[in-house]
Amino acid sequence: MLRALLLTSVIGGTGLAAEAFTVANTLPNSLYLLLAGGTLNAVLVPQIIRARTRPDAGEDFVNRLITAAIALFAVAAVVLTALSPLLVRLYFDTTDAGALKLATVFAFICVPQVLFYGLYTIFGQVLNANGRFAAFTWAPLAANLVAIGGLLWFLAEDLPVRVDPGAWTPRMVLILAGTATISIAVQAAALVVPLRRMGFRYRPRWGLRGHGFEAVSDVAKWSFGSIVVVQVGYWVTTKVLTNAASRADDAGIQGAAGIAAFNPAQLLLMLPHGIVTVSLVTALYTQLSEAASRDDHASVMRHHEQGLRMPAPLLLPVAALVLATVPLVTATFFFENPLTDTEAIASVLVGLFGGVVPLGWVYLNDRVFYAQQQTFWSFRTQCVVTGLSMTVAAFAATLPPQRTATVLAFGQTFAYVVGAAVGWAVLRRQHGHIGLRGAGSVYLRVGVPAVVTAVVLGLVIRALFPDFGVERGIGTFVTGVLVLGTAGVVEVAVTWGVAHLLGVEEVGRLLGPVLRRVRGLRRA
Repeated sequence: MLRALLLTSVIGGTGLAAEAFTVANTLPNSLYLLLAGGTLNAVLVPQIIRARTRPDAGEDFVNRLITAAIALFAVAAVVLTALSPLLVRLYFDTTDAGALKLATVFAFICVPQVLFYGLYTIFGQVLNANGRFAAFTWAPLAANLVAIGGLLWFLAEDLPVRVDPGAWTPRMVLILAGTATISIAVQAAALVVPLRRMGFRYRPRWGLRGHGFEAVSDVAKWSFGSIVVVQVGYWVTTKVLTNAASRADDAGIQGAAGIAAFNPAQLLLMLPHGIVTVSLVTALYTQLSEAASRDDHASVMRHHEQGLRMPAPLLLPVAALVLATVPLVTATFFFENPLTDTEAIASVLVGLFGGVVPLGWVYLNDRVFYAQQQTFWSFRTQCVVTGLSMTVAAFAATLPPQRTATVLAFGQTFAYVVGAAVGWAVLRRQHGHIGLRGAGSVYLRVGVPAVVTAVVLGLVIRALFPDFGVERGIGTFVTGVLVLGTAGVVEVAVTWGVAHLLGVEEVGRLLGPVLRRVRGLRRA
């Protein structure tokens, strides 16, 4: 969040320069996923666990996999960097020659990140398969610290900020894009030491045929198909949003949300999703994979039900409070931006943030399919999600530019809901009982007090701070943090208190360690 705040301070939340950097800096992530990233995430953990039964505990298998991945991503980084001008034109829908030129220069520096994203994934999944989650989880912190350092360097140089594409100098470009790429390299390098501490020693091994990779390729083809579908959807979304920003610029409309406003809003969505859902499901994934490898379907479904229920006490209060206080949230986190920029981000966030819970359901269902090596079902579910999102995006493209991003955001949330329902239907047909009734009871007993409390808090805050966000600066940030922090404590306390009285076991598990610590202090 600090990185996103500083980034919007430098490039702005709207405007063609912001669109140019956002397109260029998200290109390597998209290209990496298209190459193999999503496939690696889908298949590595189950395959490494299965390879442990070999005499060498799967070390040769992993070494060959790493060697092939390094070669693939290194060659891809060189080729794709050379193709940067074509890639920028493919994703950036604008007629402004200056913006296209700036985006291309950014891309030449950012696209090599593809190599380091690949290494980070390979190293991280080897650690995850061996039950070592901490380093993979925390390595992005190192990346963000480097990126934050680069942005602070930019601001310390007293370089112009939030300027038009034609005002960017080579020094400005190198500081911003160069530190962004170095940050991803640091993220990959941060996993080398944990791997060595685990006892793993990398030795280059060439050749995949005849070493157990046939099962990988069979599972991976569907995972790759899913990623292709996702990236086609991302391409459509990017084209629609950059076109909306370009149309707004041509018409002189201020504050129309494009991809540069959409990404910070999506980051706010991914914050609780990553901290809560991804963390919990990552911990369950190894157990899911082990149960699936034994064909223990009862255990698979038990872990699936755990994954459905556990995030509810944490996600529902957060989602309810953010939706009730959207303008306050964006004005607080992006306090250096003009009000028009924070309002643009808010217009996207109001549509996206309702998807934080159904996105978690889709993510969990996919992990069950991956563990069962049924990635073809994940592919079909993703076709539904992306197809719906693209349909809404096509409709949103016909709307005035200031409404395009909001409608597109609501469309993504709707797509997640439908995608989760499709996944549940498949799992129910395979296993019968999948725990939806019990999970639904938890969501109802947590959700009702969460929504009621959030609505009351939202009305109180709006009455006490009717003009919040009009003035920009550190004072706005401090006030917003205090207000949101207080409201968050009240929201969680009331929601958990009521849910605990209603018999929600998951709340008791969350409170258990705290209560034990308090009792221990009293005895002392």
